[in-house]
Parts: sequence; C-alpha cells; structure tokens
Amino acid sequence: MPLLSPDIAFSLDPADTPAGTSQHGHPHSGIGDAAAGKKNRTWKNLKLILAAERALPWQQNDLSYFNIDASPSFKPAKKYSDISGLPANYTDPQSKLRFSTKEEFNYIRMLPTDLATGYLALKKATSIVP
Repeated sequence: MPLLSPDIAFSLDPADTPAGTSQHGHPHSGIGDAAAGKKNRTWKNLKLILAAERALPWQQNDLSYFNIDASPSFKPAKKYSDISGLPANYTDPQSKLRFSTKEEFNYIRMLPTDLATGYLALKKATSIVP
C-alpha cells in the first residue's frame, strides 16, 4: 500500500516547485545549500511575501483560512465582565450586564440608563428590562 495516494503525491524535483518557494519547501526564506552555511539565509519582508502570494495561481476551490468551515465548539462560550473584562459568573437582572465582583455590581446599579444601554450595544445585546 503506498504511503501517499496519487492525488496527494508530490514531486521532489526542484523544477516542479511553485514560484516563490525554496527547494526545501519553505516559501519565505532563501536557504542555500547545506554546504553554504547559515550566512546565506535571507528572509523576505511582508511586502514581498504578499506580492508573491498574489502572483500565485489561486483557484476558486483552493483552501484558505477564510473558506474552511468548522463545526461549532462543544465547549460553552466564556463570559466576561462588561466592566472589567474579568471572567464573569453573574449577570445583573435589570441591566443584563455581566459582572464578576460585588463592587462591579454596585457600579452597574449606579450607571445611568444611557451608559448601560451603550454597554449592551457594544456587545450587540438587547435593551434594559424596566
């Protein structure tokens, strides 16, 4: 049984490597031969890397970070305080703002309605319960 299927198999011939990649497969370094030593290692800056990637012949069905679909996480979403950003275990029933300490709770209760509504708008939540 072959280790690689024919559709995944690749060639190690340097003439078959895509433009912008070195013989060793790392696309952003110009590593010379092993005998050349580490002094010949040069790194491309971001502008050159982006230009080289734009020049590659991308297809519509090529995978990228933007078109990979993932299933939703099984872990519950973490909840953070709207005031301090610390992990929050509590939610104010009146304003629906999250808090982590009693000092934050007192602060939330003293907030004017428009500020509490602003906090809710930042996290794209519904308005305050009267």
